[in-house]
Parts: sequence; C-alpha cells; structure tokens
Amino acid sequence: MSLRDRMRSLFRLFLLFTVLVAVGLLSAITTIRLTIHGRQENMPKLVGVSLESAQRTTASLGLELKVEDKIYSTQYPVNAIAQQMPPPGTPLKMGQHVHVLVSLGPPQLTVPNLLGDSMRAARITVIQRGLTVGDVAVLPWPGDADQVVAQDPAPATTEVRTPTVNLLISAGQEPPAFLCPKFIGQPIANVRPVLEKNGFKIGDVTPVAVNDSPQGIILMQSPSAGSKIGQDAVFTFQITQ
Repeated sequence: MSLRDRMRSLFRLFLLFTVLVAVGLLSAITTIRLTIHGRQENMPKLVGVSLESAQRTTASLGLELKVEDKIYSTQYPVNAIAQQMPPPGTPLKMGQHVHVLVSLGPPQLTVPNLLGDSMRAARITVIQRGLTVGDVAVLPWPGDADQVVAQDPAPATTEVRTPTVNLLISAGQEPPAFLCPKFIGQPIANVRPVLEKNGFKIGDVTPVAVNDSPQGIILMQSPSAGSKIGQDAVFTFQITQ
C-alpha cells in the first residue's frame, strides 16, 4: 500500500472516530436532559383532599409532605388539606418539600375567660376546653403577679382560626426607680442623713488621703450620678481623710 493510500485510510479512521465521539456526547447530553426533566413534577392540587390521600400522592411523585399546622375551617372537613404551598401547577423537583395546613373542621367551641386566673389555672382550663396555650408574655403590670391580664382570642370568641390561646401574664408592679443625684464635692455628714431619711442604705465609706482638702468631702460615689436606681440601692463613698 502506498503512502498516499495509508494517509487516506488514517484520515477516514480519524473522521469516523470524531463522528462517533460527537454522537456519544450528543447522546449523553440528551440523556442528562431527559433525566433532569424526568425528575421534575408539577405540583398537584391537594386542597380539599384528605391528608392520607395527599401523603400518598406526594410520595408517588417523590415529594415530601410537611404538615405545618392545623386550623379551623368552615370550608373543608376534618383532616382535609385547607392550604398548600407551593400552589398547584408549580414545577417541582424530586425530594422537594410540600407544606400544608390541615383542617380541623368548623370551630365548635367558645374561648373561655381566663382574665384574672393564674398561669397554672389558665393552662388547665385551656387544655380542658380542647385548646392549647400559644405565646406567653410576662410584663410588669399593676396588681398581683402571675395573673392573666390579656388574652387572644378574647373571651367568648367562637370564630377562631387555630385552637391556640395567647396570654399576657402580669409580673406584678414594677418597683419605683430614681435618677441618682450627684453627691461628689459634698460633705458626707450632710449626705448621710438625706439618704437615710429617704430609705437608702449606706455601705462602705473609705477615707482617702488628700492634701490641702477639708475632711469628709465625697470624692467618688457608687451608684454614679445620673444612673437609674431602685429603693434597694446601697451607696458607697470615698471621702477625704
């Protein structure tokens, strides 16, 4: 075989190899696209369907159903899907979560009056009525501590969305607070009776040697001037010796 024939044969083999590689790459890309497309599903309509049916439907599509909450509904029966996210028709990927709210049916209860009850008594009442205690906030409030001073929903409410009652609990009367006056530069002999007359206590009074200064003058104080103090504040001083 001549050199020219050999070159032609090699060229044909190279051309055939190039074509086969191109076909293989195209086939691989097509397969990947089909695979990705095959893993995508459109979100079915679950609203109005029972929870059990919705779980079977999502499982068959490779989706994960998550019940976020249960709500009262006059539109959907007990244990039916009342709301869903994402909405129907949304493209989904395999393994994606589907979030739903499940219906408790129409409300058949009246929210009890918990105002004035202790936290423990209110919790027992709520549970006995088939409800649950939701958010509980504790704030300073006039009157006795550990009493319900506000609730949501309000007492005697019949139209409720969730079986949850949120409570505001009194922490009792907030103790009075004062701005601490400035005593630096004043004689301790004058400051002491003023503090004691107003019900404040005096702690350590530490003498400090200072040249050319009369004795008993306040050099430092704690709490500092301008700070917020309560009736239980204890004052300490450094004074000239």
